[in-house]
Amino acid sequence: MNTRIHQYRPLTQNDIETIDQATMEVLSETGFEVHQPEAFEYFKKVADSVDEQNQIVKIKEKTIKELISTAPSTVTLCGRDKKHDCKLGAGEVYFGTGGTALNMLDYGEKESRSACLQDLENVIRVVDKMDNIEICLLPTYPNELDIEDVDIHRFSAGLTYTDKHVMGGVYTSKGIDAVIRMAEEVAGSPEALRERPFISIITCGISPLRLDSKYGTFMIQAAKAGIPLAVPVEPLCGGTAPMSLAGTLVIQNCDALINVMLTQLVNPGTPVIYGCVASSMDMKTMSYLGAPVESGIINAATAQMTHYYGIPYYSTAGISDSKTLDAQCGYESAITNMLVGLAGADFIHDAAGLMEFAFTVSLEKLVIDNEIIGMVKQAIKGIDVSKETLCLDEIKETGPGGNFLTSRKTRKFMRTHHYQPTLTNRQDRSVWLLEGGKTADERAHEIVSDILKEKPKKYI
Repeated sequence: MNTRIHQYRPLTQNDIETIDQATMEVLSETGFEVHQPEAFEYFKKVADSVDEQNQIVKIKEKTIKELISTAPSTVTLCGRDKKHDCKLGAGEVYFGTGGTALNMLDYGEKESRSACLQDLENVIRVVDKMDNIEICLLPTYPNELDIEDVDIHRFSAGLTYTDKHVMGGVYTSKGIDAVIRMAEEVAGSPEALRERPFISIITCGISPLRLDSKYGTFMIQAAKAGIPLAVPVEPLCGGTAPMSLAGTLVIQNCDALINVMLTQLVNPGTPVIYGCVASSMDMKTMSYLGAPVESGIINAATAQMTHYYGIPYYSTAGISDSKTLDAQCGYESAITNMLVGLAGADFIHDAAGLMEFAFTVSLEKLVIDNEIIGMVKQAIKGIDVSKETLCLDEIKETGPGGNFLTSRKTRKFMRTHHYQPTLTNRQDRSVWLLEGGKTADERAHEIVSDILKEKPKKYI
């Protein structure tokens, strides 16, 4: 995989420690609201101060550090096939889809439409074929289904059409139970699923400094089940967090650690994944932005904070706010994926397929982003400098004015040291024109069409 990390460091070590201390000060002096009754009782047992009337809890630094220290330092998100296992927290960088988007953009159209269950199945089939997308985070919402049926149908689609790890947000407590039972049946037993968890659950927090009743309930339920659990929060610069990036990092860190603490209070050792979906607002329209460069910077900085605490990290990058497959759609996705990837995030979600403020998924964008991710992975690798790769013998043998076309190592290093694209066109113009002069999105559409023409491969 990609073991050379931390090449982009927006924070100094002093910055990291300063943000940590600011976080501890907020949680111990300002405190946070807990609106889920059972969670409130858990926090009361360890709180330094409790305001029953306003449901505010304050916890001192020593207790916070003790609680988060029980979270595992690595969490393995397993595939049905072991080749798809993703060990978060072990120095690798993994990429996946994300959502949950309400709409689909069909190729050639300018207007999006409501997503349905068939769209989700098609997305998963495409993701299953994308070599650079390791985790299938269920990225669309089937609008035709009743909310009580959404969880089971979304996870069923994931387990049917890919053997990669399947992660998803949840919408009802009944749905969570149904999803876990289904996964246990696929695994063969509850014990087999816990030993090799090929599903994981996302329960979102509410910024700032607040644990709401609905997702607090989901968080407790998932923690008790012992299934890997991502607990992302989404502070927005200028909205639910200060406009400054440093201030947003403090809110991000507070909110995420509140969620991590709850999982450990409920079930010490819960395989929890610290989550960040932080971004900013367009102050002209007061609307959410999915793809500002500041989002990439914040998520990269948060990678440094999670490394500091030793907790696996679920980050966000790769979204575009474009409404169509244009240049903006490419450069926004590339920049944030590169920043967060080079910072060493364990898992980058939303890395492929999302556009229009994360409201819309494009199958062609999945293919284009798969190519972007391949290039990002190459950058994460860095340069391997060793006696073999310095090639001194070849240089001396070839001498001045020679070339290395016939060198015995040229073919070897061409395949291992240079990214081999699957979508990018590198032909001469004359050849490109002879073959139809197809643009990247047209080539991506051909790949999608070929995948969907095949008989669906099913894994259950």
